[in-house]
Amino acid sequence: MNIALWIVAGLLAIAYVAGGGGKVVLTKEKLIALGPSAEWAEEFSTGGVKAIGALEVLAAVGLILPAVLDIAPVLVPLAASGLVLIMIGATITRIRRREYTLMALDLVYLALAAFVAWGRFGPYSFTD
Repeated sequence: MNIALWIVAGLLAIAYVAGGGGKVVLTKEKLIALGPSAEWAEEFSTGGVKAIGALEVLAAVGLILPAVLDIAPVLVPLAASGLVLIMIGATITRIRRREYTLMALDLVYLALAAFVAWGRFGPYSFTD
């Protein structure tokens, strides 16, 4: 189970560094132009989109570095919990915009982050 948690955390970190990094680096207009999955940004200010991206990148780093460096490994499940909250917000935004098919991927990310939070807070924590 520990290996599965590492794999899921690693995949989430890659996805959120890429996605969050894009939100930080790209302009809001360029982000929206990427396609239907990014049109949600129309409802947010430029600063809001950049803040979401920055939080995603920080959470991605928090999924891996504290455990690898053995410095405050409790940050791993906290970062995963933060991603759960971000994905709850994404799901609410998708529901409000009636983007149900796009919401499916958000729910997958939510479930994976919840799995990491559960495992690292619970039976497979780094503090045992």
